[in-house]
Amino acid sequence: MALKELIETIAQALVDDPNGVEVTEIERDHGSVIELRVAKGDIGKVIGKDGRTAQSMRTLLAAASTKIGKRVHLDIVD
Repeated sequence: MALKELIETIAQALVDDPNGVEVTEIERDHGSVIELRVAKGDIGKVIGKDGRTAQSMRTLLAAASTKIGKRVHLDIVD
């Protein structure tokens, strides 16, 4: 659950409507998928210019998940 909370904390800090942030974790055979949903007006803030913010979040998630020996993928759902 710590990885889900990590993504939720980062997303809430980035958006204008922190209450609109919704993070769900789905267990799969090969690992987990963390789905991030934000308000329509905040999607650009989470993705960032040229996708840099989203890529940075994925990098942090990969580093944290490697440390605990788990494979996790981040999906930003609109």
